[in-house]
Amino acid sequence: MRFLFSLLSLGAVCYGVWHFSETKPELKIKVEELLHAGSFHTLEIRYSANHVMEANRKTLLKDNRHRYLESTMKFYPYVLMEVKYALSDKKTKEGVVLWDLNDGEMVLETKHWKKTHGFGDCILAGTDRHEFKVIHALASKGGATDRKTLASLLRVESEILDSWIESCRRKKLVVQSGNRYRLHLEKPYFQKLPITKIEERLVTKSHRNAERAQSRYSLSQIEKLAKAAFGADFVIRKTMDLYLPIHCIAVQNPDGSIHTSHWNALNGEQIGSSTNQVLP
Repeated sequence: MRFLFSLLSLGAVCYGVWHFSETKPELKIKVEELLHAGSFHTLEIRYSANHVMEANRKTLLKDNRHRYLESTMKFYPYVLMEVKYALSDKKTKEGVVLWDLNDGEMVLETKHWKKTHGFGDCILAGTDRHEFKVIHALASKGGATDRKTLASLLRVESEILDSWIESCRRKKLVVQSGNRYRLHLEKPYFQKLPITKIEERLVTKSHRNAERAQSRYSLSQIEKLAKAAFGADFVIRKTMDLYLPIHCIAVQNPDGSIHTSHWNALNGEQIGSSTNQVLP
């Protein structure tokens, strides 16, 4: 009886830890800072705040009545996944995928920080692997096509195709117009293969005086999405928390108000302008 009670207590503790990490990511970060060795993984900074401010002085300081305030840095959460997948019937590939835990999008390459657009909506909709077949088929045709083309691409029975399409429509992932279907996104961009080209080095950063942003999505949500998006042969071998360094550049306006812009410390580009990344 005592053994059974201990086993049930252990199970309750494990469930509590899992529930805690899934529903309270901000508290999870605080606990990690207390329990772990005092460092986290990030990508090596290539552009300092001073470089960003000097390179963009004419844009940020409209005239001599505007002035810079002290800049800060914030680290935004990603997950780095070591994966393998079937490239063809005869070839398996291995690689890494970097996924944003804030907007739910996959990073395609880190030099210009190019990302997908649409996976975040798929997380919220709970998209399954059959619905992703419709999404990938539409994406391969520029985001829209007719039913006949969909049927030729997916090669399933008419009733099955109709059920997949209707499921996508119910989840507001696909819009129908007559006999044509299109992805319900502005400028959708999906990736069919799990590949991220990473050019920067991974480094460790001390928790001390390092502000980390909260995660909007959990690791389990990203893993579930990736497995649905990349098919039955896709395998996640290992995961690692990774943070992107972002410069927060503050400018004081003549009326005393403050404007803050965010800049990717890896490529020196502003968040929300040349990239599709959005910060909370």
